[in-house]
Amino acid sequence: MKVTKKAALACSAIALAFAGGIACSRGATGDVANADGADWGSYGRTSDEDHFSPLTQISDSNVSRLGLAWSMDLDTYDSFTAPLEVGGVLYFGVGSSVVSAVDAVTGKQLWQFDPEVSKVVGHKLRAGWGTRGIAYSQGRVFTATRDGRMIAIDAKTGKQLWSAMTLDPKDDAYISGPPWVAGDKVIIGFGGGDYGPVRGYVTAYDVATGKKAWRFYVVPGNPANGPDGEASDSVMDMAAKTWTGEWWKVGGGGNVWHAMAYDKKYDRVYLGTGNGFPWNQKLRSPGGGDNLFVASIVAVDRKTGKYLWHYQVNPGNTWDYNDAMDIQLTTLNIEGKPRDVILHAPKNGFFYVIDRTTGKPISAGQFAPVNWASHIDLKTGRPVENPKARYPDGEPFIMWPSPTGAHAVQTMSYNPKTGLVYIPQIEQQRVVTDPPNLAEWKYKEGMFVNTGLGPVPAGMKTAAPSSNLVAYDPVAAKVRWKIPQSGMINGGTITTGGNLIFQGLNTGKFTALAADSGKTLWEFDAQNGILGNAITYTVKGKQYVTVITGFRSSFANTPNWDYREQKRRVLTFALDAKAKLPPVEPLDQPIQDDPAFVVDADKAKIGGGVFNSSCIICHGAGMIAGGAAPDLRKSAIPLDADAFKQVVHDGALMDRGMGKFDNLSDAELEGLRHYIRQRARETAQPVAPNPAAK
Repeated sequence: MKVTKKAALACSAIALAFAGGIACSRGATGDVANADGADWGSYGRTSDEDHFSPLTQISDSNVSRLGLAWSMDLDTYDSFTAPLEVGGVLYFGVGSSVVSAVDAVTGKQLWQFDPEVSKVVGHKLRAGWGTRGIAYSQGRVFTATRDGRMIAIDAKTGKQLWSAMTLDPKDDAYISGPPWVAGDKVIIGFGGGDYGPVRGYVTAYDVATGKKAWRFYVVPGNPANGPDGEASDSVMDMAAKTWTGEWWKVGGGGNVWHAMAYDKKYDRVYLGTGNGFPWNQKLRSPGGGDNLFVASIVAVDRKTGKYLWHYQVNPGNTWDYNDAMDIQLTTLNIEGKPRDVILHAPKNGFFYVIDRTTGKPISAGQFAPVNWASHIDLKTGRPVENPKARYPDGEPFIMWPSPTGAHAVQTMSYNPKTGLVYIPQIEQQRVVTDPPNLAEWKYKEGMFVNTGLGPVPAGMKTAAPSSNLVAYDPVAAKVRWKIPQSGMINGGTITTGGNLIFQGLNTGKFTALAADSGKTLWEFDAQNGILGNAITYTVKGKQYVTVITGFRSSFANTPNWDYREQKRRVLTFALDAKAKLPPVEPLDQPIQDDPAFVVDADKAKIGGGVFNSSCIICHGAGMIAGGAAPDLRKSAIPLDADAFKQVVHDGALMDRGMGKFDNLSDAELEGLRHYIRQRARETAQPVAPNPAAK
């Protein structure tokens, strides 16, 4: 998008007004120095990634006066993200990595950068999600795109400075996670470990030039191909000894698709690695083994990418548990001694306190219901597993937590004043079992979900999912308190020196709670569910709080935010502000049908297979959408064969995030239409209403 001279000058003026001052000071490597909390310049505010702000102007004693300062509507299909703020300017990316700069006080847009992902992304758009964040350093904003580009943008003008392609355009890897800045390096991983035979790695680039500095492979490649040339041979040899069979034919997985952290004290980067591909270890590594470095935290040298240590949370992972959740750095007083530690609450339900110098676990208490293991043996660092959890001989197992995790990517926060970590916790079960013909399982091409698991046997039921806000004490290794919350998934948390927790909820409320007790002190009707975390900062001495609304899930929630009804907005708050949101105008979207459409059960069966392997993540389990994409039962497009083909096969809506599935045959497309009609008629009763639609 062309940036006007006026907008560029406005942005420059704001930057100059704060440059060199408290609000926007720069360290030796150009990072935002946030000791006073004036700026929120990185994902977790500082490189400690703790989502804590020391600001106290807004506190538990006056938060009841908090009001809306301004709002900004967003024209996007996805807004599961949090902004950054530097020198009085908000920066955020939504949808297909479209980045905006906005005056933090007035909400005036200064510039917008669109990488035009839909024109080049190809089949990688099928993964479905938008972007989860951006990074900032040395006057540059960094974003990564679904097709695999790492892009540096001038923070003053919105113009592209450099772009580097990090992925092979032909494979099933894609990027939805944020970049991470580590000194003069900006680092990116990628996703794809649910879709195809990709081999996880992370790549570091020079912040100023975009030149590749190093690459670290998470899992070993084909031994016949020899050394990678970009990773230690001895490290990859060590990792290869923990795999069996011909794992390289299915890639191995281990993708670093979200969390990392830069440890300034030790000048190292911690990588949170993902699940193996496919999930079922019997398929990717049939002889067992730990499968390094899947489901691990791996420490590497910032300058070179050289391996330093690892801690594997789930050896031989076979459940989609992974370590893409927050990696937070702090110092705790444990048994009378200060210890530099990592705080980590991954999917598997255990909260880990890990020594940053050695990678050894110090404690591992439960923060959610767990039955896949009884405990973590701190002497070995290994979980003491329930043998039934590996579904031996395909025996179905009802597992706590589910692959969604006891903690997903919604941020947790650590408050050094209270000593507590605030986790948006999930309680959900899942039945895990082998596919009917394990020996005949084959990878299905085309960005379909390939878990390697079988369908849930008839008659097996799981408990209704729920959620809580959990306050966990990492020194005592125990839950101090928890507050039941609505639905299954709620927003990320931040916490402040004013004894506050800010969290958005799936009810559509944006809330402030007391950090010591969890008591709700204030709430605002945001008119939409919220998943991204808030940020807080000061401009000219005044404290603001900003959050972006937007909700998505692969599961229906209560309330259930319809994709087309969502009010995706930037909301900014300050003490005694009086702005108002416009009234909600609900859409009337009944389930569609055509009595003349006769469902063919055989065709619907074909369509069900396609839906459950490629459509379910966005359009919802059981075809009851959770806000990530339109509810297909309410759409008239599937009733028109030609229109349906244009959207699904030809990619008519790629610019709105709908991938092009040109590998589907006419029979599969027709099957989908019949399955949609079948599910529409089976579920033709009201779903939970949008609470704002009154």
